[in-house]
Amino acid sequence: MNLITSRDNPQVKAIRRLAQDNTAYRKAGQFWLEGDHLCKAALDRGVRPQQMVLTESFWNEQGPQWASMCDQVLVMPDALFATLSGLESPARMGFVVAWSDPARVMNDVATVILDRLQDAGNVGAILRCASAFGYRQVLAIKGTAALWSPKVLRAGMGAHFGLHLVESASLDDVATLKVPILTTSSHEGDFLHELLKSGRLQPQCAWLLGHEGQGVSHDLMVLAGQKVRIAQPGGEESLNVATAAAICLHASATA
Repeated sequence: MNLITSRDNPQVKAIRRLAQDNTAYRKAGQFWLEGDHLCKAALDRGVRPQQMVLTESFWNEQGPQWASMCDQVLVMPDALFATLSGLESPARMGFVVAWSDPARVMNDVATVILDRLQDAGNVGAILRCASAFGYRQVLAIKGTAALWSPKVLRAGMGAHFGLHLVESASLDDVATLKVPILTTSSHEGDFLHELLKSGRLQPQCAWLLGHEGQGVSHDLMVLAGQKVRIAQPGGEESLNVATAAAICLHASATA
């Protein structure tokens, strides 16, 4: 156990960058997980941290039972940990985990394609749905919120560790997929419930989800073999993209 008390410590500065800069993980080759829930989710998937960071209060309460999970344990005053945290109520512990971009696209698995989604909460929620409903892969088109940023990780609630995630995916990457590509539309295509009822909805497919305001780009829309609408008898113009994703992914999973 290494006790750190200075905010100018090089390790503290490095962790602060990971915790507060959404894309720092790409350069550092590491990402930051904060809170025992996320850390336990990572451990359950076989992920082992490079560093474990605990507040003094957490160390005094639970330190020994966590310390065996990592060779390098950093302990710091609660007030110093709070300067790292991106949360209003700091979680008192976190992991620094090695990161690498898998790059390779798996072309024959159920996939979710994110086209320039901006909101970290939406992106994390969609990752959580993808994992829950049995999707294997998520392709994030360039311009999508950073998948391993702290906000997306928190919204994903551990889903990241059960998915194959490819960032900065291209049109060519999407074109290599061998599964049918479906996309949501507010005004074109068959209604989802009718496809499901008639047995025309395939469980092994790729769902293409577009930018919160602009929708799916024209070039990607061309690659979609089918446009699908969600019935909205209440009369709203459109649904939040994460809500639409949950409906569509669940429908395919149960087809």
